[in-house]
Amino acid sequence: MTEKRLPFSKETLEKIAEKYPTPFHIYDEKAIRENAVEFLKAFSWAEGFREYFAVKALPNPSVLKLLASLGFGADCSSMAELILCEKAGIGGEMIMFTSNDTPAEEYKKAFELGAVINLDDITHIDFLEKTLGRLPELLCFRYNPGPLKGGNSIIGKPEEAKYGLTTEQMKEAYKIAAEKGVKRFAMHTMVASNELNPDYFAETALILFRLAAEIEDSLGIKMEFVNLGGGIGIPYRPDQTRIEWSVLSEKIKKIYDTVFSARSHKPKIFYELGRAITGPYGYLVTRAIHRKSIYKNYIGVDACMANLMRPGMYGAYHHITVAGKEKAPLSEMYDVSGSLCENNDKFAVDRKLPEIEIGDLLVIHDTGAHGHAMGFNYNGKLRSAELLLKEDGSVEMIRRAETLDDLFATLNF
Repeated sequence: MTEKRLPFSKETLEKIAEKYPTPFHIYDEKAIRENAVEFLKAFSWAEGFREYFAVKALPNPSVLKLLASLGFGADCSSMAELILCEKAGIGGEMIMFTSNDTPAEEYKKAFELGAVINLDDITHIDFLEKTLGRLPELLCFRYNPGPLKGGNSIIGKPEEAKYGLTTEQMKEAYKIAAEKGVKRFAMHTMVASNELNPDYFAETALILFRLAAEIEDSLGIKMEFVNLGGGIGIPYRPDQTRIEWSVLSEKIKKIYDTVFSARSHKPKIFYELGRAITGPYGYLVTRAIHRKSIYKNYIGVDACMANLMRPGMYGAYHHITVAGKEKAPLSEMYDVSGSLCENNDKFAVDRKLPEIEIGDLLVIHDTGAHGHAMGFNYNGKLRSAELLLKEDGSVEMIRRAETLDDLFATLNF
């Protein structure tokens, strides 16, 4: 079970909302820091361990700088994410660049920054060489284990995913890269999304570690690191339980020792978590502005799907707390909806909640990853501000809300 608590009182939230109008996303700096430190500590046994935070989850320089100060790198997959890291002072091999169907200019930028380039297909070896005029000294390949690995409900079956190389292509890719003069080699995979079973990741590690050892032996190369990817989920529902970092670490260590203990060379272990680092520590704060009773009872709020896509896109559950009514009985059944011209613009469907009055603040939990980042402008809706609840209790605006001038800036009137 996961207790869905708020890091602020109703009174504090009302004061914040006086200065920063709803809706807004707000992130708990202290909780993010503590979670990040706990994760790194759990893997302190692994020499050279590194976590590359998935920038796509929460692309804000204030958060990137916070995590970088703890030793985190950044996992990028686009030009914008690369430049965001550059502006945040993150560069070199602290950037892992993993993309697919990649434009040449993005490879050039990643190379310019000294990032680790992770290729998604065997044909990208020649494409990268032609783009750069040569191959980097270090090259990584993304592995798709296909039917060797069971699927995950969000990311799907690996054999049906567009990502990565097959087992035989992996072996051939390292051979080609070595023949072309690449000196340093690495391996990567990503086969899950929002998975809460630690055994899933242990099994993935076993597959990857064994393949790394096999390729080392057959080609006489050394695998510098094995990036186990991301995909670790968070307990969106109160009846779900998070993966404890110590439990995950213990399982990975056991497999790592089994595969590599008798070998003279032992690769480093990397991860690239996003959701599991910041997800539980973000909140979308919105105000009830309408009540409607037809065939169902609706609460209309001033946020919409443009501020948080997951419920409308995936039917995903996000817990909702009515500020100041945390202990009130769940006496009413509501759909909580936004104002988009789309019937799936709902944050909750048939949700038991306390009685909600116009003006109440609703706090939607677990929006610290893939929340604001997935925002859009359909219906001309404007994306909200992002706030950071500092460790001293103060609040900093780390992204202002969009304006109509922002929305119209690219138009020719």
